[in-house]
Amino acid sequence: MTFEPACALDDLEVNSPSRLIVGGVAMAVVRTPEGVFAVNDRCSHADVSLSEGEVEGCTLECWLHGSAFDLRTGVPLTPPAIRPVDTYPVRVIGEGADASVEINPVPHVRDTDAPVEDSP
Repeated sequence: MTFEPACALDDLEVNSPSRLIVGGVAMAVVRTPEGVFAVNDRCSHADVSLSEGEVEGCTLECWLHGSAFDLRTGVPLTPPAIRPVDTYPVRVIGEGADASVEINPVPHVRDTDAPVEDSP
């Protein structure tokens, strides 16, 4: 698994998505109290930037139609989106002011890309 430097951890405001390009892939990167997550920056429903959305807990809500995605899995939790967004492996290197974020631009492998029929 190849990780690429993405940013300093301090560059990410907690619960505020940032748009970063890592390995040529546009990602919405979110720092939460639970950790740092990276998902594809394009909503699977409306093809708009998820990094302009809002974060609550471990969900990222698309600003256009309100689909919320689980940052851990990419699964849509609310309609109108029915397809997940890609998620990417993230690691934090170092501590304190020297901590940095690295991301593997190859998405996690999902069991299926089929539509999610019964989202929680």
